[in-house]
Amino acid sequence: AGLLALAARVRDDDWIMVHDAARPCLMASDLALLKRAIAAHAVGGLLAIPLADTLKRSVPTTGDAPEVEATVERAGLWRAATPQVFRFGPLLRALDAAQAAQRLPTDEAQALEWAGHPPRLVTGRADNIKVTTAEDLELAAAILRTRKSVSERGS
Repeated sequence: AGLLALAARVRDDDWIMVHDAARPCLMASDLALLKRAIAAHAVGGLLAIPLADTLKRSVPTTGDAPEVEATVERAGLWRAATPQVFRFGPLLRALDAAQAAQRLPTDEAQALEWAGHPPRLVTGRADNIKVTTAEDLELAAAILRTRKSVSERGS
């Protein structure tokens, strides 16, 4: 609905930024990096963080805790973040196509992938966390307090 409201005001190749309000720790430097990295890209891109942790795939068990089925190779795996910045026309068409196919993308980048337009991945900061739990909220507050303290010291 939000993109449709913009349709009369923007051109097909104008940039649209999608940012998750649950990510309050975005740094201006990451946004500037993203804008530079996608400036000449046909579709756009997103901030993402290469996975550093070992990943385990689980299997359901009858007990309280799941068990490991396999270790997943992490090479080439990224954790998607926001903002995600895309050209208006390709994004709108990709989302329309996903809806017509009754597919629900987990983010705008996935809709573009499905449409055959792979977005660019731009390495962002790992502390651009998504707040979804009370623990995440505490961590975000600590990150922001630390940044404020460093800023006030002039470091």
